[in-house]
Amino acid sequence: MKVGSSDATAKVMYPAEAARISQRCPSAGYGFPSPACLCVLRGFGDCSGAPARRLTLFQGCLLKRFSPYFSTGLCKTNQHGRDPVRWKALPNNNKIDYHQTACYFELFAKKFLPPMKNHPEPLKLWYTTASGNDWNRALPLGSGRLGAMVFGNVRNERIQLNEDTVWSGGPRDRINPDALAALPEIRRLIFAGKLKEAENLTDQALSGVPDSQHQYEPLADLLIAFDHAELAVPERSRRTVARALSGMLESQQKDANAMGSATHTVEGATHYRRELDLATAVAGLEYKTGETTFKRELLASAPDEVIAIRLSASKPGAIGFSLRLQRGPIGIYSARYADTVTQAGGRALLLKGRTAGEGAISFATCIGGVAKNGKLFLRGETLLVEGADEVLLVLAAGTTFREKDPAAESLARLEKALSHGWDEIKKRHLAEYRGWFDRVTLTIGHAQEDEAAALPTDKRIERMAKGADDPALLALYFQYGRYLLIGSSRPGSMPANLQGIWNQDFYPAWGSKYTININTEMNYWPVETCNLSELHEPLFDLLERVRVKGREVARRMYGCGGFVIHHNTDLWDDACPTDRNLAASFWPMGGAWLSLHLWEHYAFTGDRDFLRRAYDTLKEASQFFLEFLVEDSKKRLVTCPAISPENVYILPNGEMGTLCAGSSMDNQIIDQLFRFCGEAAQILDADKEFRAKLEAARQRLPQPSIGRRGQLMEWPEDYDESEPGHRHVSHLFALHPGDRISPLDTPDLAQAARVTLEGRLAHGGGHTGWSRAWIINFWARLHDGEKALQNLNALLAKSTLPNLFDDHPPFQIDGNFGATSGLAEMLLQSQRKTAPASLDSTYELHLLPALPAAWKSGRVTGLRARGGSEVDLDWRDGKLSAVTIRSARGGACRLRYGAKTKDVSLKAGESLEIKGSQI
Repeated sequence: MKVGSSDATAKVMYPAEAARISQRCPSAGYGFPSPACLCVLRGFGDCSGAPARRLTLFQGCLLKRFSPYFSTGLCKTNQHGRDPVRWKALPNNNKIDYHQTACYFELFAKKFLPPMKNHPEPLKLWYTTASGNDWNRALPLGSGRLGAMVFGNVRNERIQLNEDTVWSGGPRDRINPDALAALPEIRRLIFAGKLKEAENLTDQALSGVPDSQHQYEPLADLLIAFDHAELAVPERSRRTVARALSGMLESQQKDANAMGSATHTVEGATHYRRELDLATAVAGLEYKTGETTFKRELLASAPDEVIAIRLSASKPGAIGFSLRLQRGPIGIYSARYADTVTQAGGRALLLKGRTAGEGAISFATCIGGVAKNGKLFLRGETLLVEGADEVLLVLAAGTTFREKDPAAESLARLEKALSHGWDEIKKRHLAEYRGWFDRVTLTIGHAQEDEAAALPTDKRIERMAKGADDPALLALYFQYGRYLLIGSSRPGSMPANLQGIWNQDFYPAWGSKYTININTEMNYWPVETCNLSELHEPLFDLLERVRVKGREVARRMYGCGGFVIHHNTDLWDDACPTDRNLAASFWPMGGAWLSLHLWEHYAFTGDRDFLRRAYDTLKEASQFFLEFLVEDSKKRLVTCPAISPENVYILPNGEMGTLCAGSSMDNQIIDQLFRFCGEAAQILDADKEFRAKLEAARQRLPQPSIGRRGQLMEWPEDYDESEPGHRHVSHLFALHPGDRISPLDTPDLAQAARVTLEGRLAHGGGHTGWSRAWIINFWARLHDGEKALQNLNALLAKSTLPNLFDDHPPFQIDGNFGATSGLAEMLLQSQRKTAPASLDSTYELHLLPALPAAWKSGRVTGLRARGGSEVDLDWRDGKLSAVTIRSARGGACRLRYGAKTKDVSLKAGESLEIKGSQI
């Protein structure tokens, strides 16, 4: 339906469409509905649709836009919100007939509306309490390079800051000089069954020296103390203000514990609301003190590479505050991890420092501003504002990883952004951000019919923890995953790490590194399916850098060509084993798994120029394993030493072990690597002899095997596990993200995968957020929508923090991305080919392969499929009602819905809509 068309009626609109119409209705700076939007609204006279749907339409375009005036005296309701709206005073420069609009609203309200509720805005996280000192309640902003966590406190605001290249240390050579000489003996001991001796030698001779990599550090904290003398300040809060202003902010967490529930109050302010709008990537806060309404808006701009903050108030001259930049653990007074804080240009503060370790990075961050009708000045290392109507603050940062003089570059970015002003900064930000975000929409059910839609986000999570369903929250969570990926991985940035880009700790969990035995790969599972393909680039850039050091590691540790990366890497492209964990560190598959992302990108885009550039990486990853594999007693080619990531097996004599020869995951990854590398060579008409070597070796790899319990075996022998509910389910790689196991093509192996999952879950599996997210993808690939939904609900109920971050615990972002991928897999899959052995075969697009019964109706637009297609899906009463296919490059594909299939062929740029009954 087109806005303003003569056939515009409310009955054909989905809630998401109503939201999109309201978002397209800016006017005169007040955000009232445009005349075109009113044309749509006036179609509400057709009353054949559900009242709740018509309510969504009106709320999306009227109640949404006028609700700020309910609390400011411009329009009035009684305390229950049941009286028709009566407009009193509206801006004269708006061209809409407000009287007529109000009449329509009054008529509609009298006839259809239930008592008015504080319904959430579409695609918004929102809260009626402040974050206090709880980082897990703060809201994230990100531009790829810059990240911010916005706490939303009334008096003492904290905005925790990150820059993606602020890492400790510098480049190092950690290759163990004894590795190559010890390798033959390690292999002999493993094949002889002398596990403890093999493990001791491996620990001593293969561990990196030193045995740890560097870690990701926070940039700084921006602390703002607002002048709200009219608020009653408890004695404890007065002391907190004093500490903030003097730079003596002691352990906020201790204060939080002491103050109990008061930590998350609105601190005496009324009408408090904070939010994060995923549709615009703008965080907001609004509250009243006395008769004055204060508003904050914040965004992280990729075009300008700044974080911008707009402060405004309804009363002239009401804005006053002091702010500081601080770096160091919040709870330790004596720790100040910055070298200097100086004044710059009369309206900015500049903080400079270095990270920890030899050869460390130097960084700089600066904050400056302009005040409207007030005074902005510097005093020492404090920026102060007095009596302003409105203030624009801009923060920029940089490091010597990218820039020779990060201080000068940061100040230049700051001044340029200040010269633009807020409106231009926001305009540029929206144009860039929405170019990513608006590619995909999702509606599940009718959110407005559920009482949960009226609750703040944290209350909805609590409600799900008690067993309630909330499909609209699942849709929000899906889009939140896309939002977080856009915020932490832009072309030119570093890839998303364990915490994306958001980390407050100087010694973060697992170093906040790139853990590549599942976590980093999971970060990028949704990037192609969820129409963010270009955001894959930072991962490819990292792989190309690590490949250089990986060649040295392959040669000096293993005597092999090609390149190898183990289970972690960092900013400095480290490819060596790290952490001396026998169950994790000595796993040489990281480079192979990352290389598979290159093929995935090609599979989705069909870009042969990209494949040509990526081919050398695929070939080098394959070359390493052609030389690394050794023959076992059954004449098979196996990895040795090998592990199944982070898991431990039990021998019949009770001895526990980690090392083996040829774990199932290793075999599955190498099988896929050799196959895709061979296909790439054939597509590019290159390396015929090399292709033959790959295929010959692939035929000698151990194949997936079924154990005595009917499960898929994890190790070369049918061992028991020391932890039957282990979080890693590595031996199901061939089910997901691989494509070797399928209910349609390998039903016996698919059943064994099901038995494996049921066994893991029966013993407490899925207890970490990312593990639960992987399980969602597994069930989706098994076409079991009910189990996929059960685990998606469990992720929200058990492993989700108040700000919707995934909880390992602690926070790890991979679960967010894995769940987004899993939900997409429930709606569309394309990993299967019509004839896998032929390059001329086409991809099969499986529509709604794992749709749960509870999702009776819905709509998704913009999902991507392998073969270069973009797909929209509508379903009603649990059945596909329509599918639209758009082809970017042209070509054929096969549509599958249930047992039915239909072959279609499209030209480049062509689209085709098919009814579900026609497949």
